[in-house]
Amino acid sequence: MHIKAGQPNMKTLRITDDVHQKLTALLGELTAQTSRMQTYTDAVEALLKQSIVLPPELLDQIENFIETHKNLGYMTREELIRDATRWRLKTLTDQYEYVEIRKDEYEKLETAIKEMELPFHGAEDYVNQQIRTALDKHSEWQQQKEEHERRQRKRRG
Repeated sequence: MHIKAGQPNMKTLRITDDVHQKLTALLGELTAQTSRMQTYTDAVEALLKQSIVLPPELLDQIENFIETHKNLGYMTREELIRDATRWRLKTLTDQYEYVEIRKDEYEKLETAIKEMELPFHGAEDYVNQQIRTALDKHSEWQQQKEEHERRQRKRRG
């Protein structure tokens, strides 16, 4: 066998038809993403670069979650993992703070808001309005405090 200069040494892999089909599908996805033709080498390199190894127990949890929560629309582990990763990255940024509320209490609040016909779109709207109201009151309080301190300084000086 003669290898030309500048060309990589190629190897042969034996794969099942099922794996070949999945690799071909990945090849199609890569071609669509990059808008250029891809090779099987590109597909394998993408798999090696983009794949992560998760503990079997975690993968089982993910599969079980998908199976028991079909109403959420996740069809594959990859979809759930991508969504969970995006959510986690968002929570780690400095732009937002997240507060945990027990689900049963959140649902009771949703029901109470609807039953009492409160002027809120739901629990989230209610919580956000409470925060805005508290911040507005705090701003007023700060202004009154500053005005009081100015009057105190005038009396002393």
